[in-house]
Amino acid sequence: MVKVGVCGYGVIGQRLADGVALQKDMELVGVADVAPTLAIRALKEKGMPYALYLASEENRAKFEQLKIPVSGTLEELVRKCDIILDATSAGVGAKNKELYAKYNKKAVFQGGEKNSVADVFFHGYANYEKGIGKQFLKLTSCNTTGLIRAVDCLDRDYGIKKVAITIVRRVADPGDYHRGLTNALQIDKAPSHQAVDLMTIMPHIDATGILIHTPVTHGHIITVVATGHKKITKEMALESFLKHDRIRVVSIDDGFLGNASFFRYARDLGNPRGDMYEIGLWSDSIVESGDEIMFAINIPQESVTIPETMDAVRAACEMQTDRLEGIGKTNTYLGMGKWK
Repeated sequence: MVKVGVCGYGVIGQRLADGVALQKDMELVGVADVAPTLAIRALKEKGMPYALYLASEENRAKFEQLKIPVSGTLEELVRKCDIILDATSAGVGAKNKELYAKYNKKAVFQGGEKNSVADVFFHGYANYEKGIGKQFLKLTSCNTTGLIRAVDCLDRDYGIKKVAITIVRRVADPGDYHRGLTNALQIDKAPSHQAVDLMTIMPHIDATGILIHTPVTHGHIITVVATGHKKITKEMALESFLKHDRIRVVSIDDGFLGNASFFRYARDLGNPRGDMYEIGLWSDSIVESGDEIMFAINIPQESVTIPETMDAVRAACEMQTDRLEGIGKTNTYLGMGKWK
């Protein structure tokens, strides 16, 4: 059993802890945070299913006042673990890296950190082999994670030489108050970082993209125009997507009208927090245009990186050195593809 700790029990950290707890060959030693946030208060109200460690002594009195049991410090958690999943705010992970290195521990950082924090910029499907045995790995962002799943799927079956993407990006997560919602769309300079990141992970593909911030909170939608080394028909693309355990193929006629449909369906399924690990792909959106194939995907931003983070643990700790075996274990324990 690989011993895993989670540093930062926020939007992503909560989901990472739940994901590790589902892996039958991993042990969640505990989680760490700096303050008694609502997530920590909920953890206490649920009976402390995960041991809690203090990432800072600054707020210890507040934890004691609220009678939230604490099992130790972040440093103690690090010493007990084989690998740490760092889900702290951007920039904090780079500082925490010094502690991980001090005890020669492995760590996986989320997409908010700079690429320089890690030995490998990692995606479970696209470059699993590069993460094997490495000490520090960094995940791609939520959008890039889902985008690469779809592009890698076609690339492995037919070969892709270039993609052009448009991202309709939610402006904030549910519950966020630090970004005021406005009745406006905002466009970023091209190319978007997701296109650049895709080329970093898959350097044989030329990519560009535009990103538009949208005043919604549930999910992103990405349109993709891909050019193969040979013509990819709608039937060929659909066949590939249907085989992928982290892609849920849906249709508008079935009621999946947009991002909110996925969130509502996840809640109807009883998924914790309304999460989905898989991306949604509309079969109705797959269109041939000359030699190009176009399609649209939905990205559940709060949970989509959880499977690839489990892949990263498997690669870094050499639990499985074969890509398909590693991602297969993750998929099995997370219940991926069970809707087929």
